[in-house]
Amino acid sequence: MRATPSIDVVIPVYNAPALTRHCIDSVITFLGESIGNLYVQDDASGAETREMLDQLPYKRVHVFHAQTNRGFGASVNEAIERSDAFCVLVLNSDTTVNQNFLPLLCAALAADPQLAVVIPGGNDYARHDMDQYLRRPGGYIATHRLQGHAFLVRREVFQEAGGFDPAYGRGYYEDIDLGRRLDQRGFRLGVHPDARIQHKGGGSFGRGRSFRQLVRGNRNLYFSRYPDARRNILLLSDNFPLAHFPAPLIDALEEVFRKGGYVHWLSPEPARQLLCLQMRSYAMSIGTIMMLLVRSWREDKRITEVWVLPDVSRLVRAVIVSWARIQSVKVLSWESKTGNSPEIV
Repeated sequence: MRATPSIDVVIPVYNAPALTRHCIDSVITFLGESIGNLYVQDDASGAETREMLDQLPYKRVHVFHAQTNRGFGASVNEAIERSDAFCVLVLNSDTTVNQNFLPLLCAALAADPQLAVVIPGGNDYARHDMDQYLRRPGGYIATHRLQGHAFLVRREVFQEAGGFDPAYGRGYYEDIDLGRRLDQRGFRLGVHPDARIQHKGGGSFGRGRSFRQLVRGNRNLYFSRYPDARRNILLLSDNFPLAHFPAPLIDALEEVFRKGGYVHWLSPEPARQLLCLQMRSYAMSIGTIMMLLVRSWREDKRITEVWVLPDVSRLVRAVIVSWARIQSVKVLSWESKTGNSPEIV
């Protein structure tokens, strides 16, 4: 890969003219020296948005008006077809750029040839303590969930994977689906916490009833394709650092992540290092245990397996195993010192 790859920007647009103009202005202001063309794909917006786009003063901005609203994924696919750049930066129209983060993202891609997508951090990742996560070559943190509001992707990899699946219609979960397919092809996804972008969210569709129906339907489609993405592992340990995990356990965790699942790690003190953003760490307490065990309001949030490492207190083990048997949840006991395969409790 070249040290300074060519980069185009793609922004799919559906209404929200003020937010869209602010996004485009911020891209030109902060990324203008690092990009080639900016392709705006207007997905059959109203007259106010169309007029605003047609009056943009930037020579490198190319606007294309669709006759019908085909949705986020189809709009991005069509716009990327127009690019011949090595990488494409895809941005939601309700994002705002405040720094030139492209050198950081490109450095991560250069450091890891299997890294297909790198996402700038920002307010969408504020709930994570980024200092907990293992940094990979180029400074990124591994993730197995592609959030499509802002990401830099190798264009050929995107196209060879088939781009976004139009089955998701207007949008939501088409980005996560693409992430699964990239995982299956052996590529990696990352978030760079030192690169930041602001994302408003709901700029085009809001958060009303139609939004909720759209999300619910596409969520069901996603999990019908990737049932293992419903796996939620409750991992119990003493104060046992990640560096001491046996290789078979690390491999088993990575397999959960690659298929879209999550690991919730409970120990007397929160872990200092985690593998990826789908691994969460909690200090062990009755309240936290109960919070995790009753995550049944949505099927994809439920604990599906319990993995127990040695030296977990007898009380905690007894409570968890009793609950698991009542709920028909499988419990696996790992022998960390030997590295053997787990045994069903």
